[in-house]
Formats: sequence, C-alpha cells, structure tokens
Amino acid sequence: QADIRLQWALARLKFEEYATAFFEVNKAFKLLRRNAERFPDFMPTYKDLGILHAMVGTIPDNYQWTVRWLSSLEGTIDQGQAELERVIRYAETHEFIFEEETYVLYAYLLLHLGRDDRQAWEMVRKSRLHPGTNPLACFILANVALRTGRNDEAIRLLEQRPSGRSFHPFPYLDFMLGLAKLQRLDADADLPFQRFLDDFKGRNFIKEAYQKLGWHYLLQGDEPRYRECMRLCRERGYTVVENDQSALREAEGNRLPHPQLLQARLLFDGGYYQRADQILRQLPAISLRDRYDQLEHTYRSGRILQQLNRPLEALQFYEKTIAEGEDDPWYFACRAALESGHIYEAMGDRSKARDLFEKCLSIKPKEHRTGLHQAAKAGLGRVK
Repeated sequence: QADIRLQWALARLKFEEYATAFFEVNKAFKLLRRNAERFPDFMPTYKDLGILHAMVGTIPDNYQWTVRWLSSLEGTIDQGQAELERVIRYAETHEFIFEEETYVLYAYLLLHLGRDDRQAWEMVRKSRLHPGTNPLACFILANVALRTGRNDEAIRLLEQRPSGRSFHPFPYLDFMLGLAKLQRLDADADLPFQRFLDDFKGRNFIKEAYQKLGWHYLLQGDEPRYRECMRLCRERGYTVVENDQSALREAEGNRLPHPQLLQARLLFDGGYYQRADQILRQLPAISLRDRYDQLEHTYRSGRILQQLNRPLEALQFYEKTIAEGEDDPWYFACRAALESGHIYEAMGDRSKARDLFEKCLSIKPKEHRTGLHQAAKAGLGRVK
C-alpha cells in the first residue's frame, strides 16, 4: 500500500498536483514506519524508507519546520543510505523481487546526494538491467552515463536501444541522444532533437529541446536558425521543469551565447575535459563581451581544472567567481561555492567545506537554485 501511494505521488507530481503528492508521500511514510516497527526484517520496507529518509535530509533548514508541521517526515542522508545498503546486502544473498529497482535507487542516491559518480555507475552496471532489450533499462544506464561524464557510452547505449512495434514509443531517448551528441559537438546532433520534437506529445522538455537545437545551429554558424529556435522556445512548451524555465530565460533575454564558452560548457558536461580546457586557453580575453562572459569564463575555468585534478588552481578561480558574482542573478557564484565545498570535503577540511556549503546556501541565484541548495544541504550532512 505504501509503495502504491509513492507511485501515486509521482503521478501527482507529473500532473502538477503538488499538495496532493506531498500528502500521499506523508501517508506512505507513516505506513512504512509502522511496517518497519511491526516487521523489522521485511526488506521492501527499507527500499522506500531509505529514499524518503535521504530526501528529507536534503531539505534546507529554513524549510524543515514546514515539513515537521505539515507531516511526520524525518530522516537523514546517512540513514537513508544505510537502509538501502542493507537491502542491497540482502539482495546479494537472497532472491529479491525489487533487486534491480534497489540498485537503481541507490545509484541515484550516490549520484545526487553522495557525490560518488564512480560508484553510482558501478551500481547500475552491477544491476541486472538489459538495455538492449528494455527501453527503460536503456534510459537508466544512459542517464547515469550522461551524468557521470561517460558521454561516448551514453551514445553507444542510445544508438543500440531496442525499437520497433514490440516496444512502446520512448521519444525522450531521442532527446538524450541529441544532448549526448551535442556535448560531443557532433555535426548531426540536430537529427535526434528533431525526432523528439516531431514525436513527443507531452508538455515538458519542449523548450529545452528548442534551446539545445538552437545551440547546435549557432555552433554550426547558422545564427538565423538559432534565432528561429529561440522564437519557437518562447511560443511552445511549458515551464514546469527547471531546464525549460532556463531555456525560456535565454529565449526572452535575446542574448546570443558566446560560441567558444558554449563549446567549452558542452564539452565539459560530456566529460571531454582536455578539449574544453584547450578551447578556454585559446580564447582571447578581448572576445569576452561583458561581465557575464568574463564571469562565465572564470567559473568554467575552475570547473575544468577541478575535473583535471588540479583542485588548488580550481579554488582560485572559484574564489574569484564568488567574489565577483555572488550578488548577480546568475548561478555561477552559487555553483562555485558548492564545488569549493566539495574540494575541501575531499581534502578532509570539514570546517572549510561547511563554510563553503553555507556560502552556497546564502547565495540566491534566479536559476538552478533548488538543485544547488539541495546539493549544499547534502554536503552539510556529510561534513557535520
């Protein structure tokens, strides 16, 4: 019953029934907690409890009182992770119907809250998912590959995905393939995006698809087609998800992205750090048009150096980004503070890491704020 209520909550979120979804989650939590008390060795309980405990642990402190007032939800990231690890240990030695689901849930927890990309990838690789015969399995593995800098692997998975009349249409896989190809700067990245826009009948990701398609044309030197994509971005789709909101801001701002900075950003997101670094190094300072370009250049230099295992140099760029951009509406300073916290955490300097995670929470950008603050809260939970 609790699992069904959680599935209902996800469906409610899909249709923007946020209040109803919240109360469905609360009901599920009460049922799970009671089940754990009555049947402490029943493993499916901890699959769901683990995720709920971890997610509650990422809610910023200034919202915790609201959660406590309106619900019985409570928990920490460590508690949730321990519960999922308990289920995985059980699944390794017993027949367990939710084994694949648990591996996937744990991988996403590691990816989003635990800062362990390598282990997240290993978790989905260890699972018994079959991407060649199951489109949902293809989505999961390709999604984790994209989020962990394994862009070539994501393209391989998506190009070999199952298709045909035996399978329900899954247009979002075309969106993912377009994104992966764009992040590699492939000349044919537009084709999967066009298929997605032709076939998808939903509401979300439409604006983002036009934005990404526009980026492709801009990098091909076709500014008129970029502007046409921005017009379609303004006119079509919805702004429920954050990436669609960000796409609309770009379309309404009428500000042309700097081509080389955009190339560096895409290559970085794909895990091609050396190529991204080379582009930034060859970029003349005179080509940076304004404060936005200058701040983005500083920020992206830090991100690349961090991934090239040069953390002390990265920190210098992050410090400059924070100092020059914390009062701006852009997300660069907020993300720089978050990544600085991650660097100090990896160095074992918990005090400095706490300071930077708190700094991240104190910066209020207009874009990506929720995700950045959630990650900072997760970081505070790890270094407390």
